[in-house]
Amino acid sequence: MAESVPVRCPACRREHCFTPPTFPCACGAPLTLPVLPGCIPELLEHRTWQESWVTVRCPSCDRQDSWPAPELGCACGAVVRLPVTPPPGPDCRDAGLGAAAGPGRTPSPTSAVLRPAFHPVTIRTARDAVTAAAQYLKWLGFAGVRQSQDRAISGVDLRGPGIIAQVDPTTHPTGLRAVECLWLHGMGDAALGVFFSLAGYGRDARQRADDLLIPLFVMDLTGTPQPVNDPADDLIRMGPWRPR
Repeated sequence: MAESVPVRCPACRREHCFTPPTFPCACGAPLTLPVLPGCIPELLEHRTWQESWVTVRCPSCDRQDSWPAPELGCACGAVVRLPVTPPPGPDCRDAGLGAAAGPGRTPSPTSAVLRPAFHPVTIRTARDAVTAAAQYLKWLGFAGVRQSQDRAISGVDLRGPGIIAQVDPTTHPTGLRAVECLWLHGMGDAALGVFFSLAGYGRDARQRADDLLIPLFVMDLTGTPQPVNDPADDLIRMGPWRPR
């Protein structure tokens, strides 16, 4: 079990014992985020896609990847982000950018991916909607996207390396719970969760997706997804996570 570190809230000065999160590395070893002891936490007032990830090197396989930045919620209502020990070597310069844009992704906020025109799949059935979403993810650059085998249990429709997606083909706006469940599955799989909906999203669902940095897309019956929040725009512009 990871060793707890003391953290003092910069807003109310209350002290907490924080246990750094542990994630499964691609090599199979558990990787605990190396929170800096005695660190000064950053008061989190606004989340951005880049700053929500930190670059960490696995001590077992030496693989360098990016993971969700460790955060702590205080009883006073403040949320703080905790700095981690930067990886050794020349890649330490990445730490100066605050975070990467996702697991295995090199920070490149000004880059833009050039793609051919997207050829949509006309949506007539719920299965067509899933097929259209899969085609769009492949067009974005995610390889190996396939229909999930555990859809009835997890609610996840599509899976691929570093990516999961859910498709809501109903005529009702997608709700808050669906967005939160997708985020939880993405955290468990160390993958980016992307949502596609035919009827759009409720206001609370959109707000939570913005907070959790989940890309949201809406699709019309032509099968052409359109971004509805900043994380979706960033995904179109920057493309999928690339292994280092």
